Amino acid sequence: MIARWMIMSGVALCQFLTTIAKAQDQPPPAVDLGAAYVVDTIGVFSANGPDNVDALDNLNLTATFDFDRLIGWSGGSGHVHVLNNLGGMPNNHAATLQGIDNIEVASQRLRLFEAWVEQRVGSTTTVRAGLYDLNSEFYANESAGMLIAPAFGVGSEIAATGPNGPSIFPSTALSVRVDHRISDNGYVRLAVLNAAAGTLGDTPGVNLTFDDGALLIGEAGFGQRGKFALGGWSYTRRQDDVRIVDRTGKAVRQRAHGAYAVAEHPIGLAGTAHPLSAFLRLGISDGHTTPFRGGWQAGFLIEHPLSSRPNSSASIGFNQGYLSRGYRRNLRDVGVDPSAAETAFEITYSDNVTPFLTIQPDVQMVVNPAGDTGRDPVVVVGLRVRFEY
Repeated sequence: MIARWMIMSGVALCQFLTTIAKAQDQPPPAVDLGAAYVVDTIGVFSANGPDNVDALDNLNLTATFDFDRLIGWSGGSGHVHVLNNLGGMPNNHAATLQGIDNIEVASQRLRLFEAWVEQRVGSTTTVRAGLYDLNSEFYANESAGMLIAPAFGVGSEIAATGPNGPSIFPSTALSVRVDHRISDNGYVRLAVLNAAAGTLGDTPGVNLTFDDGALLIGEAGFGQRGKFALGGWSYTRRQDDVRIVDRTGKAVRQRAHGAYAVAEHPIGLAGTAHPLSAFLRLGISDGHTTPFRGGWQAGFLIEHPLSSRPNSSASIGFNQGYLSRGYRRNLRDVGVDPSAAETAFEITYSDNVTPFLTIQPDVQMVVNPAGDTGRDPVVVVGLRVRFEY
């Protein structure tokens, strides 16, 4: 019943937005509006526990403003992104460390996800300030964008950091980002983000104090057909060690920092009938302040693999999250024989059935879930339905 209600709501929303669009000769030139509604039905199957099926959804409403056209602000723009999440939490049944669905949230609610203004400085530099999603520009690559497992969004070694996670889905933080373009193909990007993520809709809301310090991140890259980038990050204040405590039993504070590399590139000649691209991402961290000391993700994306379906895509991905030494010792303390890593595989296919409706079946397998060698692999079978305006 929940899944049916979600799908019917999404259809009604898209029909309403389509009616508005048809009623206008042209969209407003200074304001770009968007809406996307995603419904996932996720089945989790394992020999270690009962089978479970969950339905969950994600509603995104966006507006991007050209301040030059609206109010005469030269080089200025703005962006607002509101999201709402409802439904189940399938990873509670899968019990993995890295998660299995990138729209799953710990608390279902309406949030102001992003709200920032941007100013162009000269012809090659922009400065952005406000509530900002780190993963929209850092540690990201297009070839991995279709995969549903969260590890393909931002590396787990940084996703698990901070007092309550960094400024990524579903909760962002106050940030300042500077982007500088080098010729046509290169860039250098830097950002300072509040270490304590929290936005309107969260409890207690936007953190204005920076009492937990800041997350500093930088990335430099280049590429015309593909992308090659290196990044590094560090917190200005020490974070709790996952294992080591002092004489009073309080966690010892450690430096939290890491680095990553992203590469993606088309395979074969441009203009082929079935474009294929490959990606590889590597990340490392201090290995003290999170369950992860590093990880990697790799995979392929093929556009319109079926000649009869020109709007189809298929993708396959592999990832491993390597467990830190302290976290593995914690597992041994509770009688778990730890593995070196949690390993996952995913294969998915997407097809635009109509201009606003996309259907995406998905299959995943997680080996050594939560780093436990005593558990059987978890198999995840899902269907993503996406309505977009």
